Amino acid sequence: MAELPPVSSPTRDAIFAAYEADADDGFRSHLGASLIGKDCERALWYDFRWVTPARHPGRLLRLFETGQREETRLVQNLRRIGATVLDVDPDTGRQFRVQAHGGHFGGSLDGVAINLPEAPKTWHVLEFKTHSAKSFTDLVAKMVRGSKPLHFAQMQIYLHLTGLTRAMYLAVNKDTDDLYVERVEADPDFARRLLDKAGRVIFATTPPARISEDPSWYQCRLCDHAPVCHGGQASAVNCRTCLDSSPVEGGWRCERYGKPLSEADQRTGCSRHLYLPPLVPGEQVDAGEDWVEYQFPDGARWRDIGFDKFTRQPEGGPA
Repeated sequence: MAELPPVSSPTRDAIFAAYEADADDGFRSHLGASLIGKDCERALWYDFRWVTPARHPGRLLRLFETGQREETRLVQNLRRIGATVLDVDPDTGRQFRVQAHGGHFGGSLDGVAINLPEAPKTWHVLEFKTHSAKSFTDLVAKMVRGSKPLHFAQMQIYLHLTGLTRAMYLAVNKDTDDLYVERVEADPDFARRLLDKAGRVIFATTPPARISEDPSWYQCRLCDHAPVCHGGQASAVNCRTCLDSSPVEGGWRCERYGKPLSEADQRTGCSRHLYLPPLVPGEQVDAGEDWVEYQFPDGARWRDIGFDKFTRQPEGGPA
């Protein structure tokens, strides 16, 4: 039976369009613990270097919001059964945060809890997730480490950086409202390997190897960075894709102007932006103080000259 087309109306379209209008580029100031479980270190490097802005449809953005709202409900559920739940840090009034590698890696906890029925005297890191029915069934069958390795890695980082020894994973089946609860034990060796991986990604000056050289490989096909990594599309223009900036303790620094870069500076960039050479799909053949010249596989040449790079493109150059 053919799939029915989505029902549309001006109101529906306007609601989803409003979500899209309010959405940001998805760039985070740090490499997130929620991502470190990715198999491809190049994809992580692209995430950290702000190579590909997020462009999600309004329906998906609304779905993300639904997942965030479920967190509040799960906190209420736990408190109702007698657990003590801290969903914000009493010292800051904000979510508990952990970080490493000079502030360039970390994340925010959904909360911590004690007096849980399974282990009343042990503090647990809390991790809340929502799942489709298919994903939920797979989770029940394989448990979190086998079914959702990114979620498992995220919890291991939180455990390691908080010094706690147990986490509780609470998953909601969005179709049936069923719950899956699993206690996860800290694995310090695994967490240290993840921290080493984060350090490699953050301080790499060139992109790590791809997980596959075949663009049809399933992880590449599903990757948001595929148009840049395999397709030769131009990266976003910001300080993190510029050859003159680099991560330093507590932030970023521009070597051209010899100054620290605020997050706002990084997002805006400047007229002297020059792409990191590995982000250009061609061979570097020449360079000067304010330009870099590349030759593409079809023989065309392109000179990256910063401020008007988008007005002097050869056929086949970065779009």
